[in-house]
Amino acid sequence: MVITPQRNIVSRTWGTSVGKKTVIATTGAVFLLYVIAHMLGNLKVFFGIEAFDAYAQHLREIGEAIFGYEGVLWLLRVVLLTSLVLHMWAAFSLWYKAKKARPIGYQHRQRWEGSYAARTMRWGGVIIFLFLVWHILDLTTGTVNPLGGDESAYLKLVASFDRWYVSLFYILAVVALGFHIRHGLWSAIQTFGANSALKQNALKTFAFVVAAVITIGFAIVPLSVMFGLVR
Repeated sequence: MVITPQRNIVSRTWGTSVGKKTVIATTGAVFLLYVIAHMLGNLKVFFGIEAFDAYAQHLREIGEAIFGYEGVLWLLRVVLLTSLVLHMWAAFSLWYKAKKARPIGYQHRQRWEGSYAARTMRWGGVIIFLFLVWHILDLTTGTVNPLGGDESAYLKLVASFDRWYVSLFYILAVVALGFHIRHGLWSAIQTFGANSALKQNALKTFAFVVAAVITIGFAIVPLSVMFGLVR
């Protein structure tokens, strides 16, 4: 009698395609919640410099009595960074596994293989990652911002989006994010088993609406600076 050793939860999760998809879906849910909160915070720019700067300062003071100044913010950064590493590694592992299973490409690929969003998830992810690096250097550390890192958050945002190429890059990134969310949310719903033939169209519409609202919510800020609505 051969006894097969039981694998631990990490092996059971990471060693299967379903487990990796679950990791992607779970970390994607973390990002989605953060993105929605971040979008709502960005929209405070329309309430003026005092409201936006107060919001930016409040983020640094949340839980200060327990975690210290910026403690919760750093905790959030650690969670997001960990989620990003797991998300990217699981996605790469799935892609590599699929490539190994089919090392020789088809001579005649079907023209349509899933939605446009599904076929561009990988490049969309690259664009979003590059944008995150720039965004941190621009509005978090102030390294590439015209006003530096010690100026008002509101004024740094306006100074950044006054550069047309930065606004264009930002809009391109949020459009890529929209495609990523639309397909990712739809895939996550399937992964968590909340899908059915009867609900399919409704869930697809839901994923599209969420992605569209987030894309517009982010894009409206640089557009408003470019057209002089926010100064």
